[in-house]
Amino acid sequence: MSKKGYNRRRFLKTATKGALGTAALYSIPSIVPATVFGKTAPSNMINIGQIGCGRIALGHDLPETFKHSAARIVAVADVDRKRKENGKKTIEGWYAKKTGKDNYIDVKMYDDYHDMLASKDVDAVIISTPDHWHAQPAIEAALAGKHIYLQKPTSLTIEEGRQMSDYVRKSGVVFQLGSQQRSENPWPQFKKACELVRNGRIGKLHTVRIGLPFDPSGGNPVEMPIPEHLNYDFWLGSTPYVYYTRDRVHPDDVNGRGGWLRIEQFGAGMITGWGVHHIDIAHWGMNTELTGPIEVEATAEFPKTGLWNVHGKYNVIAKYANGVTMQVGGDNPNGVKFEGTDGWIFVTRGNVGVTASDPTSGDKKSKAFDASDPKILTSEIKPNETHLYSSPEQHANWLDCIINKKQTISPVEVAHRSCSACLMAHIAMKVPGKLYWDPKKEQFKDNVEANKLLSRPQRYPYGTNYIKTNKKA
Repeated sequence: MSKKGYNRRRFLKTATKGALGTAALYSIPSIVPATVFGKTAPSNMINIGQIGCGRIALGHDLPETFKHSAARIVAVADVDRKRKENGKKTIEGWYAKKTGKDNYIDVKMYDDYHDMLASKDVDAVIISTPDHWHAQPAIEAALAGKHIYLQKPTSLTIEEGRQMSDYVRKSGVVFQLGSQQRSENPWPQFKKACELVRNGRIGKLHTVRIGLPFDPSGGNPVEMPIPEHLNYDFWLGSTPYVYYTRDRVHPDDVNGRGGWLRIEQFGAGMITGWGVHHIDIAHWGMNTELTGPIEVEATAEFPKTGLWNVHGKYNVIAKYANGVTMQVGGDNPNGVKFEGTDGWIFVTRGNVGVTASDPTSGDKKSKAFDASDPKILTSEIKPNETHLYSSPEQHANWLDCIINKKQTISPVEVAHRSCSACLMAHIAMKVPGKLYWDPKKEQFKDNVEANKLLSRPQRYPYGTNYIKTNKKA
């Protein structure tokens, strides 16, 4: 796609910086697509477009969405032609097998997701793109009136995340983040752990310890020809132009982990990649879902050679206004440990990953749900106590909320706050000393260097600062 073509996109223009505020009420559009009024007829389904057809889409988002009769996946978009064609083939093959009809559906392919968003045949989108392509398509989908399922993390920067949350909430579309540890399939232990903590089963909570994996260094830095099937300029998006090499983008094997996951230009590494999952659970248990730390400090090791440059070994200490300290580090067991005055609870995924390449404990004897006293885990949550939002599965909850006009288990402001805590930790890895954060203003106090890292320059014409109006250029 040429820059000229991109400039002709028809979307509402942003004067995004702080224009909308954070207090917009969550509401659902009064215009509900006809898809919600039936169960199985193609004309009565939620028509979904899949943006990004890589590992997470084919290994997780599509298979989970296929399970639900309310959903009908009608379109795919990808800047890699091979992945786009593979997505179409996968979807059509699944429907053919389910219905016994080879021509049941003709999935429309888009080189540019903006054209998908302009289609009246699409009610909702699933965004399964690299991290640097999360906030912009989510904002544009909201402005186009499309409901959104967004893979985590929400954004590349805290400023992008604030823009996205404001626009999504103002639009009123139904938003769900792929923070699927909140849903009870396949991990009911996370909700139960948070309910036990919120209801005082370990006394007064004072510390949360989080363990995350971290990425290896390496990667082949040798410049390579850009594959003819890849729109590389579009793939780079708002980030600076750099030469192509396969380990910077994604492998030919659609199931392999892309090298971009290990490059700071496109993300922050595991502190956001897995951090959004576990810090989201910490916030749920701490009852801090709509705020953030007030202090954060961190140390981290970064590779000195090679293409891949995200953090390696690290340690983060964050303090919240409610007196709880959150410690995040690669030396901790992968999971979330809540420590209180009367005991502790530890929760993790165990050996159940989302995709085949996800890190798990690797120990079949490890406990996904543990406590200082086993009786804590079987404690009944009484009717008059705090009961947290119940969701059977993340995609199912999203579809149900579209149909019934409800807020999802992972709405956009909660998602933004989980991600921003991770991005604050990443900033603290770069800026020495203790940083003081104002959760309302979303600024560091008296630290110019840290505040500069709340945003990044965006390469025109891509980026949340350059979203176009509904007028032809």
